[in-house]
Amino acid sequence: MGIMKKLRLAAYAATLFAVAGVLPAAPAQAQGLPAGNGQTVDTIAAVVNDGVITQRELDSRAEMIAHRLQQQNAPVPPEEQLRAQVLNQMVLERIQLQKAKEDGITVDDAAVQRTLERLAQANGMDLATYRARIEAAGVPWTTFMRDARTELTLSKLREKEVDSKVTVSDAEVANYIASQRGPNAGQSNDLHFQHIFIKAPLNASETDIEAAQAKANALLKEAQSGSKFESLAKSNSQASDASKGGDMGFLAQSKLPPEFVTAASTLRPGEVNPSVIRTSDGFEIVRLVERRQGQGTAADAPKLVQTHVRHILLRVGDGMSEPQARQKLLEIRQEIAAGGDFAKFARTYSQDGSASQGGDLGWISPGETVPEFERAMNTLQDGQLSEPVRTEYGYHLIQVLGRRDAEGSIAQQMELARQAIGQRKAEQAYADWLRQLRDSAYVDYKIAGMTPPHN
Repeated sequence: MGIMKKLRLAAYAATLFAVAGVLPAAPAQAQGLPAGNGQTVDTIAAVVNDGVITQRELDSRAEMIAHRLQQQNAPVPPEEQLRAQVLNQMVLERIQLQKAKEDGITVDDAAVQRTLERLAQANGMDLATYRARIEAAGVPWTTFMRDARTELTLSKLREKEVDSKVTVSDAEVANYIASQRGPNAGQSNDLHFQHIFIKAPLNASETDIEAAQAKANALLKEAQSGSKFESLAKSNSQASDASKGGDMGFLAQSKLPPEFVTAASTLRPGEVNPSVIRTSDGFEIVRLVERRQGQGTAADAPKLVQTHVRHILLRVGDGMSEPQARQKLLEIRQEIAAGGDFAKFARTYSQDGSASQGGDLGWISPGETVPEFERAMNTLQDGQLSEPVRTEYGYHLIQVLGRRDAEGSIAQQMELARQAIGQRKAEQAYADWLRQLRDSAYVDYKIAGMTPPHN
């Protein structure tokens, strides 16, 4: 039910804290109609298809999030900026809930109860203690339960519409396992790629992302139609190696994005990947130039590696800019490298649910983190500190504490790899599906100065 299973589980309760506060409006309030005494009790903030988001709902959620940020000693963005961000999130959530209703998706009370019990257990409490903690933070338990039901509903919707349709080949599994051995392990093949990179980070506007994707698709067609790849890269790529025709040279699979390794599993030398690859930074058109035997000895049998890792997360966008988050992590990194206590800094600064455990995420299997986090983690020696790593969650400072071979048979490990690949492919498919769902929705913002998240 998440993009980063361990990270998301640890942060799930905090997420519900943050989004809690949507108060259900009565029918008269939802339409901004007069109440029994003739006074207008609410107004409409946005029309979403045949439903509405009321001003009261927006105010309540924005206030709850601002309160939660203050509790975390995190910067609170200016009021209008916060309200715009919250309203955009509420619109997207409402569109998905409407789709879930059309699909006949429901979540019963027993499922909500089981989820709350798991959350309590994950935080080391029984349910009664957990409830008391939630309510002490100013979140009504009924609101918290409703938000848990919403999360479960959206998860079931995604499973039906996206995840159940993703397939993974045996070749993708084999290549993925070969990429998971960490910085000291040899690979069976090094890969030589050329690429064309079009910048479009995850936090870019929908308009910019669409424009970048359209440009990447057009370049892919040119590359497939016989245009010289090197010339296309020199003229269009936004990567640092554009002047070299996008030539990346030979790289071990552990040094390449997993998406490139997966693409290589079905490509012959000289072929261009038939689809554009989405990464956290933008869109990639890739051409496999050549393979060669790696400069190390591969294991006799494939084994997945688990990594014991901890991190410090600083989020971006809630009053903290990209440069501020990165600079703060660089300062923390310098203090830890000079002998500071990583766990203490994590408890003080990290904006993740693992902060209370000193940032410790325990043993991570392949696929349990987002690709950017995992790539950085896989390149670290034991005890080594990463540079600040950008993911959709913000900036991370990562430290690897140890590695071990995953337990279980080869068949079990291959199944774990299949699940990890499927999860990553599902993330891209989900992003595409979500954009299409937005495109097909009617959204009319009633608040001056606010525009829909997607035109």
